[in-house]
Amino acid sequence: MVGEGRVRIRYCSKGHAQFKWRDTRLNEAYHYPPELLLLLVDTIPRLCKSKPDVIIFFRGSGVRHSLLSGMQRRLSNDPNSINKYEMARYVLTRLNEIGDSAIRERREILKRVVEFEDFSACWPDDQLEAKGLVAQIQRVVNAKDSFTRMNQEREAEARKHREAQEAKAAILRQRSDQMARVRQEFYSLFAMENAQERGILLEKVLNQLFKTTGVLVREDFRRVSTTGIGVIEQIDGVIQFDGHIYLVEMKWLKNPVTVGDISQHIVRVVNRGSSRGIFISYSGYTRPAIEVCKESLSNAVIVLCTLEEFVFLLRKEASLEEFLTRKIQRSIVDREPFEEIL
Repeated sequence: MVGEGRVRIRYCSKGHAQFKWRDTRLNEAYHYPPELLLLLVDTIPRLCKSKPDVIIFFRGSGVRHSLLSGMQRRLSNDPNSINKYEMARYVLTRLNEIGDSAIRERREILKRVVEFEDFSACWPDDQLEAKGLVAQIQRVVNAKDSFTRMNQEREAEARKHREAQEAKAAILRQRSDQMARVRQEFYSLFAMENAQERGILLEKVLNQLFKTTGVLVREDFRRVSTTGIGVIEQIDGVIQFDGHIYLVEMKWLKNPVTVGDISQHIVRVVNRGSSRGIFISYSGYTRPAIEVCKESLSNAVIVLCTLEEFVFLLRKEASLEEFLTRKIQRSIVDREPFEEIL
C-alpha cells in the first residue's frame, strides 16, 4: 500500500521522535507502508536501551553489514552525532529503498517487533509507551494480513474460476473438433459405392457421434454361442441415455426397413428385460414395420430414426440429447415410435 504522505520528523529533548505531516510522495519501491514505517521508527528505539543495542537489533534481524557499518563508525567517532531514532529511520528507509532483495530483513524486523514481550529490557520511562506502540503495530499488521488474506482468497477463487472456465472451454473446443471430424466422415459415406463397406463405416461414425456426446456405452459387438454354433447375435452399438440402456441398430438399405428387419431388433431388446431400442435407417420404414413397433411398446420402448435426421442434426449442429429426448417422449407418451424431426 503505497501512496502520498506528509511527514516531518523532529525530536524532543529526550530524543523521542514526533511526527508531523508535510506534502511528499513516497517512492513506489517502498514496501513498508507510511503509517507502519513511522510506527517502527518510533518503536524500535524504545525497545533498545542503547545505540549499540539498536545496531544489535538490526544485525539480529539479518540486516547486512554494509548498511550498518557507517553508523557503527559514526558511533565510534562521535556517539552524540546521531540518536537512536535517526538510526532506526536510516536503516528502515534504506531497507525500503533496496526493494525486493531486502524483503527477508523487513519481515524479520517486523516479526521481532510484533513478538516483543520482555518490556523490562526497556527504559522504565519507555515501557508503557513501547507496549502501546507494539500493540498498535500488531493491529496494523493484523489488519493488513487480513486484507492480504482476503485478497489472496479472492485471487485464488478467481484463479479457480478462470481455470474451470478454461478447462470447460478446452472441452468444448475438443468436442467441437471431434464433431467436425464426425461430420466430415459422415458426409463422406454418401459418396461411397461399396454398400457393405459403407454400412460398416456408418456404424463407426454414428458410434463416434454417440461417444462424442457422452452417451456411448459400447460399440458394435457380437455374441457367440458356447456350443460352437457361431455368432448368434450382433449388435451395432449400446448407449445409455437418461438412465436407460438402448440397443442401437443401424441399416443402410436400398429399400425401406421391413417387418423382418425390425422384428429381429425388437426380439433382442425384449429378451434383455428393461433395455430399450433405437433403430436408424437410411431408407425409412414400411408401414407394417412401424405398426409392429407400436404393438411392441407395451413390452419395450422402441424409437425409430432416419439417417436424414442425423444429417440435419450435424448440419445444424443441433443437440443430440434434445433430439433423443423428443423422440423417446413421443414414443412413450404418444405411442408413436416414428416421427421424423427435421
